[in-house]
Amino acid sequence: MRVTLSDTALRHIALFEDVTGATAVDCLVGDDRVCFLVAAGEMSDAIGPDGTTVEQVEERLDKRVSLVENADTPELFVANALAPAVVHNVTISENASTVAYAEVDRADTGVAIGRDGETIETARRLADRHFDIDDIELA
Repeated sequence: MRVTLSDTALRHIALFEDVTGATAVDCLVGDDRVCFLVAAGEMSDAIGPDGTTVEQVEERLDKRVSLVENADTPELFVANALAPAVVHNVTISENASTVAYAEVDRADTGVAIGRDGETIETARRLADRHFDIDDIELA
């Protein structure tokens, strides 16, 4: 699936890659938050020792930064997008719409939803952009 990025997203990706050395596959830009979809296997580069590298990106952008690791399968992608919540299983249901049902540890339901629902909303947007998943529901 081809994702079209805004000029702002492209500038943020360039800065992110310059600071971290990691590859950003996608970028969602909000008013006070930016989410980067990081190439699989490159999260440690993106985060850096003790989180110092991603903190540098936050300082340069003057926004909170969240990171999601890319994946080859929609199930792993959804689990990664809901991290750091513990996701036990993801099932994809394709009927009139495509829905990912994520079985989340009960103690991590709030983590999967995030502040004001931003974690699950980001997961939904990314899953739609990269796997044509219409919705994510927590089970």
